[in-house]
Amino acid sequence: MLRSFAEGRLFGAAVGTGRPRVLALHGWGRSHHDFDAVLAPAGGGPPFAAIALDLPGFGATPPPPAAWGAGDFARAVAPVLDDMEPPVVVLGHSFGGRVAVHLAAGFPDQVGALVVSGAPLLPAPRRRPRPVPAFRLTRRLHRLHLVSDARMERARRRYGSADYRAARGVMRDVLVRAVGERDDEQLAQLRCPTTLVWGDDDSAAPLAVARTVAATVADCRLVVCPGAGHLTPLTAPEALRDAVRRALEEQVAPR
Repeated sequence: MLRSFAEGRLFGAAVGTGRPRVLALHGWGRSHHDFDAVLAPAGGGPPFAAIALDLPGFGATPPPPAAWGAGDFARAVAPVLDDMEPPVVVLGHSFGGRVAVHLAAGFPDQVGALVVSGAPLLPAPRRRPRPVPAFRLTRRLHRLHLVSDARMERARRRYGSADYRAARGVMRDVLVRAVGERDDEQLAQLRCPTTLVWGDDDSAAPLAVARTVAATVADCRLVVCPGAGHLTPLTAPEALRDAVRRALEEQVAPR
């Protein structure tokens, strides 16, 4: 059942009983429903006491007022931690994983562990492809006020990524900002145990990114899911569930 959080600024769902210990943050263009099989699997044991949010601009939560970065999303989510039982295990997929890292770095007294999956925390080792020449020319002419806004918009729709074409209003600006941001500083600040759960053929956030993060972040383990792809909450829910369960257990008996 849909619920409001943070004095009505966020929406999502609460599962399980007692004060929630797990906070789930979905990926770009998704919603809290991605975690249904992770947090409360049908016939797969008792649900975690958890909150799964719709991040601003997705699902039932209104978009942000400006082009927020991952840190702004984390600060918007942070009030939810006050209604949870610390230390909280934060589970984040894709863009939600980036928000989770910012949340753990900014609120270390409340976040006890991270489980992150398919998050583009660092640039992929290969060079990002440049826009096609026709788009680059149109963009340059637009900046010189020689091409109309309408023509520029048509070019964006024709040559932009699927996420860019699907984004509307301020969310398009959010996406552009998100693509250009890096999370090195926040990764260096992490002090809580971190588990990376990754599909071995993730094309959106390649496994090489996860291997680099696992080698540089203190107290970090990597779990590889064969054939899981990018949408691990749907393709590898048990792996995520096991990682969350282990993180909760280690809050009681630290490793």
